[in-house]
Amino acid sequence: MTEDIKKTAKAYGTVSEAGAEEIAKEAEKTTKKLLDGEEDEFIKEAVVEIIEEKKGVKYKKFDRDNKEFVIENWSPKTKLGIAVKKEEIKNIDEILDKNQKILEPQIVDSLIPVKVDLILIGQAKGKFGGGKRRAWRQTQRKKKEGNVLTFSAMAIAGDNNGHIGTGIGKATETLPARDKATRKAKLNLMKVTRGCGSFDCSCSEPHSIPFIVEGKAGSVRVTLMPASQGTGLIAAKELQKVLALAGIKDVYSKTFGKKKTSFNLVKACLDALEKTNKVVKTDDMHNKD
Repeated sequence: MTEDIKKTAKAYGTVSEAGAEEIAKEAEKTTKKLLDGEEDEFIKEAVVEIIEEKKGVKYKKFDRDNKEFVIENWSPKTKLGIAVKKEEIKNIDEILDKNQKILEPQIVDSLIPVKVDLILIGQAKGKFGGGKRRAWRQTQRKKKEGNVLTFSAMAIAGDNNGHIGTGIGKATETLPARDKATRKAKLNLMKVTRGCGSFDCSCSEPHSIPFIVEGKAGSVRVTLMPASQGTGLIAAKELQKVLALAGIKDVYSKTFGKKKTSFNLVKACLDALEKTNKVVKTDDMHNKD
């Protein structure tokens, strides 16, 4: 009996039968939660007040997808990042209007609510060269050790309020390529001037672009034209992602060249959106005349 008591005390930390039964019931509840797929909520509830000190940084909450948790424990390395961390800069336009270089993605995360999407640049294997489009483009390179695979991804980041950026990432696996592309998209953020330049719309809301713009990348040319409210995004599916993240709701578009190349199609669209910032003032036009 003494050996059984020792085993019970070692396993449950108590000798009483009532205490052992309570611990066993709690263990059954946790296993049931894990089997039902509620492990994330259970972990968050159980590990909310964990305080861990490592290299002088205090981790107060355990949340993998919480941007506030990442920003709170971010230690900036650039002057711009330090100014943003100290809340000396509270608007992303203060940085973009001065053409300052963003070198840390946390600067963008702390100033605007960023949304990220992937462009379908690859194609799954199928019969006769077919197959569905996918976000990864796979390439091979011949080396002494054999075929070396490389995956490419193209991401776009925006806040649906006049800011958009794009980035391309390459890696030997898909997830690192996506992370690289997302990071570069945040670093390449630019401002888009919106307005209502349609002849059949007299509103003052920034739902479209102010005037006709044209962008080019490789053999692809994209022309964007203002549209009235309710028109929607009359563009290709991949361009709709870019325009929606930029905060444009109504626009007409024309595309020329090899449009199936998603890389150049998106770059041409971003080139056109960047030209919305180059507004020619009427005073300058009168001076030229």
